[in-house]
Amino acid sequence: MGSSYLLAYLLIQALTSYLAYATDPNQLQDFCVAIDEPNNALFVNGRFCKNPMAVKVEDFHFQGLDRPGNTHNQVGSNVTRVTTDNLPGLNTLGLSLARIDVAPYGVNTPHHHPRATEVLTVLEGTFYAGFVTSNLPNGENKLFAKVLNKGDVFIFPQGLIHFESNIGKTPAVALSAFTSQNPGVVTTAAAIFGAEPPISVDVLTRAFQLDANIVRNLQSRTFG
Repeated sequence: MGSSYLLAYLLIQALTSYLAYATDPNQLQDFCVAIDEPNNALFVNGRFCKNPMAVKVEDFHFQGLDRPGNTHNQVGSNVTRVTTDNLPGLNTLGLSLARIDVAPYGVNTPHHHPRATEVLTVLEGTFYAGFVTSNLPNGENKLFAKVLNKGDVFIFPQGLIHFESNIGKTPAVALSAFTSQNPGVVTTAAAIFGAEPPISVDVLTRAFQLDANIVRNLQSRTFG
């Protein structure tokens, strides 16, 4: 195999590997409405498929994103998710949605989605939002953050830690779309200090350069 053919082959392999990683697989039928019981169903992508002859228009319809989420909690935010659990017709289509409500001066705490890029659209209020890169060539982690107003759109790349805070005096609302039907969510503080069984105090003391008593105090808290 000549060097040019080898280079082309390696490039194709890299691209196909990236595409396979970057998005959910394409569906092989018009739809695969999710169903929990396995009778007369086919197991696809983690969920059974409803018999297509039994599918109804209601399987593709969801109501409720007009209703504000309850933000009366310690962080002042609420996320209402639209996934295959409450909209079965999303199954295998490679996307999901969420409404994000944040009370004045509240925050949707730092977190990341291991399987999806997020596209956030501000519907009401003023957000300060941003994401942090993974390790750059210089070894640093760069913050990309911006004040967002009604109608603004912001992207959080797949797998990167990000946040939204309401810096206004009125409730803020955003609608997010995800490039996976199951984006997953890892809340940074809860994962680090709320893991069960807990991460070793020695590990966290060294990692965060904190006193052991502070680490134990953080591990005793409940993170929203």
